[in-house]
Amino acid sequence: MRRTPLAGIAACLAFALAACGGGGDKPQSGTSIDPATVSGTVTYWDTSDAAVEGPAFKELIAEFKAKHPKVTVNYINVPFGEAQNKFKTAAQSGSGAPDVLRTDVGWMTEFASLGYLAPLDGTYALDKPDDFLAAPAGSVKYNGKTWGVPQVTDSLGLLYNKDLLKKAGHDTPPKTIAELKQTALDVKSKTGKTGLTLNVDAYFLLPFIYGEGGDLVDAGSKKITINSPQSVAGLKVVEDLMTSGAAPKPAITDSYTAAITALKEGRTAMIYNGPWSATDALKGSAFKDKANLGVAPVPAGSAKAAAPTGGHDYTVYAGSKNLDASYAFVRFMASTESQAKIAGKLGLLPTRTSAYAVPEVKNSELVNTWKPIVDTAVPRAWIPEGGQLFEPLVQAYQGMVSGNTDAAGAAKTVDGKYRGLLKGWG
Repeated sequence: MRRTPLAGIAACLAFALAACGGGGDKPQSGTSIDPATVSGTVTYWDTSDAAVEGPAFKELIAEFKAKHPKVTVNYINVPFGEAQNKFKTAAQSGSGAPDVLRTDVGWMTEFASLGYLAPLDGTYALDKPDDFLAAPAGSVKYNGKTWGVPQVTDSLGLLYNKDLLKKAGHDTPPKTIAELKQTALDVKSKTGKTGLTLNVDAYFLLPFIYGEGGDLVDAGSKKITINSPQSVAGLKVVEDLMTSGAAPKPAITDSYTAAITALKEGRTAMIYNGPWSATDALKGSAFKDKANLGVAPVPAGSAKAAAPTGGHDYTVYAGSKNLDASYAFVRFMASTESQAKIAGKLGLLPTRTSAYAVPEVKNSELVNTWKPIVDTAVPRAWIPEGGQLFEPLVQAYQGMVSGNTDAAGAAKTVDGKYRGLLKGWG
């Protein structure tokens, strides 16, 4: 979807609000705030999993409130799939937007370009910026300014049931796509279970596209690459996994829940997922023995093994009437201590270098398992249109699953939609 004249008006409105003390270039409070005296109400939209992750973040918020007695936090859990458009609608209208939003790294630049976010350079919210890892720190930069504070970083890996793989004759997880296909077929033939369950989501397509040397776009040269031979080859890998029976065609709707549930219940041997899912997976009946859950890098395609950089950032709404309280909230939630506590409870990876020296992070089996995977993740295109690249891709993926198009047709369709979005790109 292109930026409309209405969106442009909203951007001007947001920056006008910023100039009046709503989060402009000159911070209202500078780099010093007294936790005991700062006051206000912070409405926070949390987009984490309400059942699995939400309770841990609520505990952290309780600690914040104890240290900031005059600040009230209005906590609202907004489903991740709804949050992007819901925030844009509220920010555009100038009514109903939260003071602080947990923003996916892919939305960051778009929100900033539209004027919906307050720049954080020189504010109390941005503490020790040099402490952040390079990849997540890159997601919050746009036009020379910092628009967010990295919360967690992640990527995708292969989660697998060790027992099912062993029964199928495999003591180690597959390292290549060819091995993935054969392992999945062996699981099906020797155990009757599903070998691989796919998730019909654009983010989850990227390892297959990257694996063949493709990508959605090349931001450096402003080229659309989804219809390149390499990217089409990546889509064909997924197509082949489905037609061969290695990965039966998944449900088009709510396939994420279907995949993780199948793994938890021992009905599938392998899925692609990220660090955030491991704690949930371990609650399943298939992993009463926690050692039965395996995590490995995504299998390599013909070019490489690669998964995308993911994660979330804390952002402050440009029109917030509670900037000091919002800055204090973001600073606390993104601190080394707070990140370490979340890592210890949920296995989520901190964005601060210092957090990895904290014992509860240093000794976390989940963190140690995922850290090498995340360290090699492929940075995505941090462009204003980045938050709009996934919807055409997931629609094309759905078309492949339903049989309405093939890999080549899907890539061509997405290419056409990208050309309407990315004006002037080759």
